[in-house]
Amino acid sequence: MQKQVPAETVAEAYLEVLAGRGIEYFFGSGGTDFGPLVEAYAKRMSAEQMLPRPITVPHEVTTVAMGHGYAMVTGKPQVVMVHTIPGTANAVGGIINAARAQIPMLFSAGRNPLTEGDLTGSRDGGIHWAQESFDQGSMVREWVKWDYELRHGADIESVLDRALAIAQTAPAGPVYLTLPREVLAQRLDGFAYSDHPRITPSAPTVPGPDTIAEVAHILATAANPIAIAKGNGRDPGSVQPLVELAELLGMPVFEAAQTYVSFPRAHSLHAGFDAGPHLGEADVIVLLETDVPWIPKRRSPRPDATVIGIGQDPLFSRYVVRGFPLDVALAGQPRLTLAVLVEALKKETLDASTVRARRTRWEAEHRSVQEAIAAAPGPVKDQRPIQKAWASKCVADIIDNEIILLNELGIDPTQVCFESPGSYYGTSPAGHLGWAMGAALGVKLASPSKTIICCVGSTVSLI
Repeated sequence: MQKQVPAETVAEAYLEVLAGRGIEYFFGSGGTDFGPLVEAYAKRMSAEQMLPRPITVPHEVTTVAMGHGYAMVTGKPQVVMVHTIPGTANAVGGIINAARAQIPMLFSAGRNPLTEGDLTGSRDGGIHWAQESFDQGSMVREWVKWDYELRHGADIESVLDRALAIAQTAPAGPVYLTLPREVLAQRLDGFAYSDHPRITPSAPTVPGPDTIAEVAHILATAANPIAIAKGNGRDPGSVQPLVELAELLGMPVFEAAQTYVSFPRAHSLHAGFDAGPHLGEADVIVLLETDVPWIPKRRSPRPDATVIGIGQDPLFSRYVVRGFPLDVALAGQPRLTLAVLVEALKKETLDASTVRARRTRWEAEHRSVQEAIAAAPGPVKDQRPIQKAWASKCVADIIDNEIILLNELGIDPTQVCFESPGSYYGTSPAGHLGWAMGAALGVKLASPSKTIICCVGSTVSLI
């Protein structure tokens, strides 16, 4: 059904479509290109049309990080807008983080006015010549899934629907839309758009039954299977089926790099954070959204080990060089893949005594790892300046179910026993600094009843 609204400019139509698509916030770090949007917002507010709510942020690093944090918790695509070329340049690091962390985001920027004449929105400031570029999208094209410059207001609905659909389609990620000021200021005689998007994200996928059955058989007949988990905790729904898989097999799960809570850390099959010493004996290795499962120059699996990758893109096709072996790639939504794999494994004949012995062994390893972690802060307790192990323990002592912790090189997360997915977030694999404080603000916006602890370097903040 078409919805008719009295929009007088493309900027008004732009905000109207965003609101109609369920966008709750508009994170912005503005400049001269925002004029038509400011006027459109003034009109919306006077009419008590509050969505999307504008969030004015003084610097682009924080702007992008706030959108990142909000999307990270909610799973909903966020809209972030910065000022032309300077704003985009400041924001690139955040876009790299969002790309590698698979964060759905409509990252937009004003486009320097194109014209020098009397057209509404044309150049009227000294910076409008120096801020022109030959190809503004080239600044971020390596790191976004799609980019486009809006050419005419007639396309606003289809362009936005396409942008949001691409951003959300797995693997999710940022897209880039530039908005010339003359186009935003373009006059309209009313505006009509569909009350629901006609371009939607691709549905979640799952590997085919034959491949699932093959992997189930490999796991059922393995002598020493292990799993290495990293990014599957991005989707909280993947954690429980991973627990079921581990328990069926008596298989240990190692967490790599502690980016999310991908497996409950108090579980007796949580084997710690370093699979390296155990790679040589593993005959099957399951990688769960794990980009770097080991460092080849230090340790590698035995040559005949079977490596199974589970993830939205288990090949990590956007990584230029990545030579880790992958014998079977299960591309799809990890929670769905794990669920069907568990069901397939239940149809296999498992040797109960083998599973029991394996589980007993890894439960002992779990206790040993936990004892070593608990003992680490003691020797440095009284040292000055305060040592990271002791600071981390102090943070761990106050963690409860009402706290979400964000960590950017601030603490040793192995000291904290996170149980619930969504209670801990580490920085993006890209590691561009400046993420955590802005992301913490976005997380707080998404989870207002929670206490947010943000750890950056040697700084700990409560929000």
